[in-house]
Order: sequence, then structure tokens, then C-alpha cells
Amino acid sequence: MKMRYVCIFSIAIIMTTSAFAGVTVTAPANNSTVGTSVQFIASATTGCSKGVSAMGIYTKPYQLDYSVNGSSLNTTLSMSPGTYNTTVQEWDNCGGASTTPITITVTSGGSGVYVTKPSNGGTVSSPVNFVATATTTCSKGVASMGIYTAPYQLAYTVNGASLNTNLTLSPGTYNTTVQSWDNCGGGASTPMTITVSGSGGGGGQVFKNLEAGGGWTGYALLPPGYGICSYCKPGGPEATWSMTQGVSSPSLDGKSTKFTIGGSTKFADILYNNHLIGDFSSQGLPDSNHTLVPTLHNFVYDVQFYGTNLELSQALEFDLNQFFNGTGYIWGHECRIAGGHEWDTWDNVNQKWVPTGVACNPKSNAWNHLVITVQRTSSNKLLFQSITLNGVTHNLNITRSPGSAPGWYGVTVNWQYDGDKNQTPYTVYLDQLNFTYY
Repeated sequence: MKMRYVCIFSIAIIMTTSAFAGVTVTAPANNSTVGTSVQFIASATTGCSKGVSAMGIYTKPYQLDYSVNGSSLNTTLSMSPGTYNTTVQEWDNCGGASTTPITITVTSGGSGVYVTKPSNGGTVSSPVNFVATATTTCSKGVASMGIYTAPYQLAYTVNGASLNTNLTLSPGTYNTTVQSWDNCGGGASTPMTITVSGSGGGGGQVFKNLEAGGGWTGYALLPPGYGICSYCKPGGPEATWSMTQGVSSPSLDGKSTKFTIGGSTKFADILYNNHLIGDFSSQGLPDSNHTLVPTLHNFVYDVQFYGTNLELSQALEFDLNQFFNGTGYIWGHECRIAGGHEWDTWDNVNQKWVPTGVACNPKSNAWNHLVITVQRTSSNKLLFQSITLNGVTHNLNITRSPGSAPGWYGVTVNWQYDGDKNQTPYTVYLDQLNFTYY
């Protein structure tokens, strides 16, 4: 029997050079930490015209612990704690075979991270759906889970032993890690290598670095009504404001945009607006036949912002807007800072801000990464999906009705910064403002 396995491994080494043969292992992920009940999921292809005969799992050389007829397997093996250099193998009906090695670390008591989506080594479109669960030997349970899109780059966290979220990632290959932390100071992780395809593959189109481009118009908004002040000018005196592009420092890419605010009117605000698609498009997408805008349902506002003293801001506002058929969908998001350190969202029907209960505490003298995801549902409601600030995601799942907007057509973004009770001057820098739509 030992010689039979030696021959199988020899054939496998030769046959893996075939462009038509291969073993794809979905679970467990290579180099992952798993519990003692290890689920193996795999499939196989072959260049043999007679197809795949069987598949099997070696937990170590010469030790075949499981085999099944056909070109797929899905089974759970009980394994003692330790590190295993396992091999998943296929045999075809022409006498050939191929293998995929999988190294895993088994921990006692079932601690581990189990990733359902995406598949390790797979190609996906953005936004990328991550689905995972975690177990632990800690009697106090799993505290939280997170996703690293690169070493030391924590892109998402959530409390509890499961996660299901979408991350907007630019095209490229990512060595991601899904991590769990328990309430005893321990944790587990599973590495996942994925390739994100370019735009147009179902993951949406992206306008990049909008802060560095054209199309921005600034306005002053004065209390008590906060309508656009038609007579106000950037030089004041009611409100003062400026926008300077191409700033090298502070900057993430050498070309941030600087925004200032001041003036004599307390609680005055400055609004900047950019028409992206439709009427007055700054991106060359006027959609004159009105065939694009009505088909768009999903939007992502992704931006980095910096301020030396953000506590001087009454609030920072980030809005995504869609208008067509006389209806207005305004996904307004306001981070109240001096106003109370809380996120509000906009009620289109009642024209007011509604507190979410989610804290908003951006850092001064540091870049703050904000990602907002929203959706126009199939029933034409506004869905406020999530807010992610500095890697911490809060799933809002707030649904509201739209308002009216006669005469408007298109998709726009807003950026607004508000003065405090003394209208104290302050400065905010924006960088890497990307907008995804699909």
C-alpha cells in the first residue's frame, strides 16, 4: 500500500503541469487557523476526456483520510491540535492526477475563523462581499471580527462572531486576512488572497480623486433658513470660504484639497456641490437621453479628511444625491462634532436631520478614512446602509421615502463644513475622494 501512494504522488507531480487539470480548494484556506472539526470543500478539473474519477484528502504524506467518487468533495474531518501539511488530490479516468497542498493549524476546542466568501485565490468584482464566522475556546465568547485588506490595514470591524459586509476595493491583488478577537485576549485568523477585477465587471464604475478635479461650486448657507445665500461672496463678511487644490502637505498622494471657513455670521455653513452624471456633468456624462441615471441603485462615497482642530467644526456633512422623474433621493450624512459627536441622516420627506445613535469622533492631526454606502431599493426607497470611519463600520439599515425634486436630473455629491457658535475659522483637507456607482 505504501508503494501505491508513492506512485500516486509521483504521477501527481507530472500531471499538475497540464493546463486542463487542477484542484480548487474553497475551504479551509491555506495557512489558516481552524478548529478540530475541519471542513474541506474542493472541486477538480481534468484534461482527460473520461473525466475525474475520484478525489481524496491526505492529512499528511501517505495518509489518505478521505476519498469520494466524482469531481467534488465536501466533508468534515476531526483532527487533533497541530500544524498539518494536507493535500487535496484528484484522480482521473486516464491514469493521471493533480494536487493542491493546504497548510492548516488546528487549535483545540474549535477556535477558528471560517470564511464563506470570497473564495481564496478567486477573482471578484468590487464591492467585495465578505462572509465569515468565528469560534473560540474562550468561555466569554468572540468579542469581534475584522478584515485586513493589507498588513496592518484594518478596513472593517464588527462586534460578535459573524460578519457580512461589502468592501469597495480598487482593481488589484490583495492578501487579505479575516481576524477574530475573543474576550479572553486571544484570537484567530484566516488569510485570503483575492484578485479584484476592473470596473465594468459587475462591481460598478468609479470616479477617482474628485477633490482634485473640476466641477466644484461653493456656496454660503446662513441661519436661520440655511438656503443658498445669493449675495454672499467668498471674501465675506457674512461667511468666508476658499478651496485650494494641489496641496502637497498634509496629503496622502501629494495633491490634497484645502477648504477654509470663517466670517462674521455665527453658525454659517459652506456647501460644495459637484454634478457628476446628468445635467451639468463635470465627468462628461450628461446622460442626455436619460437612460443611465434611472438604472443606478448603489453608491459609495469614499474619502479621506484631515483637520488640525476638528473640534472647531459644528459638523461635517457628506451627501450623495440622485434626481429623476421629479423625485429626489438625498442620502445626507452629518457628523456632528461640536454639535454633539454623533452621526445624523437626512429625512427627505420631513426635511430634517435624524440622530442615528452612532458616535462620530474623527481625529485631529490625522487622516480620517470615511466610507458611506447607500442604495435606492427596488421599491424606490432610500436605504442608508453603512458608515465606516477609520475602519469601524456601523450598519445603519435605515429605510426612508424620497422627496420631490422637479426639474432636476442626475447624480451629484456634496461636501459641507459648518461654523460653530463663534464662527471660529478652521481648515479641512480632503484627499482620495472616490465615488462608486452601479
